[in-house]
Amino acid sequence: MWAAVAALLLPVSGVSATVQQPPMTVADFIARTNALRAMGAAAAESPELQQLKAEIAGVIAAYRADLAAASRAGEPPHSCPPPRGRTGLTSTDLIREFNAIPPADRGISVRDAFYAIMKKRYPCPQ
Repeated sequence: MWAAVAALLLPVSGVSATVQQPPMTVADFIARTNALRAMGAAAAESPELQQLKAEIAGVIAAYRADLAAASRAGEPPHSCPPPRGRTGLTSTDLIREFNAIPPADRGISVRDAFYAIMKKRYPCPQ
């Protein structure tokens, strides 16, 4: 059942943000994900799941935009992930990585954690 919830987190169709909110922390993301997990199959219909999907989609969009901006500027990229559509970071991987962050450090934003994960998982060749 958890795999079904995890599988729904990353493949999103788009992001719509109308109100600027403070960045979500890893601690909050983990707590919300665990609450969805406890819901079982009902999590698939939860608005909470849509909010988490939108959060991750926004972070991924910002990450890709930053990589593209660095490329346009002739600057070295932050990290070197596989091309889009190739095997890469799954939602299960992402949740595992977030859970690996020590509880005392989970106050960082989902964005900062994601960028750190990508840099660790996909370093650029030197």
